[in-house]
Amino acid sequence: MIYGLALRIRHLFYDKGWKKSFSPVVPTICVGNVTAGGTGKTPHVEMILRMLIAQWKQPAVLSRGYKRKSKGFQIVPHDGSALQFGDEPVQIARKFPDITVAVDKDRIHGCEELKGAGVIVLDDAFQYRRLRPTLSIVLVDYNHPVFKDRLYPWGHLRDLPSRLRKADVVVVTKCPAFLDDQEREQWRKQLKLRTEQPLFFTTLRYTAPVGVFPDADPHYVYSKHCTLITGIAHNKLFLNYLSDSYKIGRSLEMPDHHTYTRADVRRMASAVKKQPTACLMTTEKDAQRLRDCKNMPEAVRRRLFYVPIEAVFLTPEEETAFAEVLA
Repeated sequence: MIYGLALRIRHLFYDKGWKKSFSPVVPTICVGNVTAGGTGKTPHVEMILRMLIAQWKQPAVLSRGYKRKSKGFQIVPHDGSALQFGDEPVQIARKFPDITVAVDKDRIHGCEELKGAGVIVLDDAFQYRRLRPTLSIVLVDYNHPVFKDRLYPWGHLRDLPSRLRKADVVVVTKCPAFLDDQEREQWRKQLKLRTEQPLFFTTLRYTAPVGVFPDADPHYVYSKHCTLITGIAHNKLFLNYLSDSYKIGRSLEMPDHHTYTRADVRRMASAVKKQPTACLMTTEKDAQRLRDCKNMPEAVRRRLFYVPIEAVFLTPEEETAFAEVLA
């Protein structure tokens, strides 16, 4: 109750203009949410980057770099460490080597440092009230509706659901492959969006497994068994996807953004000994942190793979309409 009251006071403080907000010179696109993770923010940032590149724009990415050890403004190198820069910025930098990915807790200062970019994509900045983006996009998880959730610490909400009305665009993520018009309209009503607010629906598409380390043996991908290793907010969709191809013997589940330790590596090595023919499967975000583990046994390295994911719209018409919003 106290947390919720504090949020309401904070929103009133900013939304009524009592504290000045800043608009960067460079156009900015904020991608955020009102929950504590689990909406698929990183694959949606990557999808937006692909669209901006296709429009011949020069995007850059600015992230806080959650749980990073470095301080201040930093450019993320393509071979950077998740410990130093955060797992999500490192993942984006690896996948988009031709764009600038930076981290800075002070988003206003970070935008000033990136003023040579054509457009800046702000990763997880919806709660950063000091900065007023050119376009704000808020993501909502289909499987964890905000209208059925509660504020932290009793639920997963870190912001009031009514804040969705402040967004320029709302995207319902992790949807099934098809939604009829009635369900789409029901979502709009339950989210209590403004009539003119665009509402889009996306799903996640998994692609072929990739070795976390260069010496991974691709033959293990064809095993009938696997051990699941995850440190993300919600792993149910990933678990269901792998269950279609593998019999999952063990599931090593960690908290979101978990920093893997020697004890975790020993658990992986133990799983290999118990099932030597099984592969080890993890998420793309976890892969960035697992690469930082020192003294990873060769037996684990050879069996450890991640599954990349992409955010895609349910219909081509939605993709076209969203691209027009970005233009």
